[in-house]
Amino acid sequence: MDLKNKVIIITGASSGIGKACAEEFARRGANLVLAARQYVTLCEITANLEKKYGIRAVAVQADVSKEADCELIIKQTLVSFQKIDVLVNNAGLSMRALFNDLDLSVLKNLMDVNFWGTVYCTKYALPEILKTKGTVVGISSIAGYRGLPGRTGYSASKFAMNGFMESLRTELLKTGVNVLVACPGFTASNIRVTALSKDGAAHGETSMDEGKMMTSEEVANIIANGIEKRKRTLIMTGQGKLAVWMNKLFPAFVDQKVFDLFAKEKNPLIKA
Repeated sequence: MDLKNKVIIITGASSGIGKACAEEFARRGANLVLAARQYVTLCEITANLEKKYGIRAVAVQADVSKEADCELIIKQTLVSFQKIDVLVNNAGLSMRALFNDLDLSVLKNLMDVNFWGTVYCTKYALPEILKTKGTVVGISSIAGYRGLPGRTGYSASKFAMNGFMESLRTELLKTGVNVLVACPGFTASNIRVTALSKDGAAHGETSMDEGKMMTSEEVANIIANGIEKRKRTLIMTGQGKLAVWMNKLFPAFVDQKVFDLFAKEKNPLIKA
């Protein structure tokens, strides 16, 4: 599947992996609909991509936790391009707080954005993607395969996304539609800075050394290749593949290893 002249929707496109995907897809000749809450930033991104790559790009202000906004994204795409080839469900929130300490509204917020945002956008886009035999992408996480301490809501939302996407893939098995779940490892982006604390406020700083992590650009390149090759799952790091495999075979051992890893965070929530 060549991305040239394909119409691709990306949610959460104003920063991080979403913005990097916009750049990578535009470089490959795709036309884009970029959705996020930060409309001014989106307009700057679309203008730059159109000028740099000669593609068409449309900005849509949207909060994916709101069903009506998700429907608007799809309607605007059809007005602008009359088709949809790929939907990239990228919009997402993270968190950093122990379950015992947090306000339950934090978990609800995470589910509304990470899970329901994916469901809403996919629901409205799917009839058009069936016509083009295109691709639905969910940007998940290793946290969707292995629960992480201090990230109960984030892991729950990504587990839910993975189950939804797997079920959808099976339903669509004979339709020609591809369903891709992309699971980056730890990625250098602003997701930890904007992660929700126990009271729902932005955390404001990263708790990890991001210098050794994958870049958003590296992740975007892998995702673009995965869409073109119509992959079903992308687990992007050796550490991630090992974690998924080991968690199936030796879950108690992995409990301890994950505990030890997160006990070494900056200002750790759990202590060894």
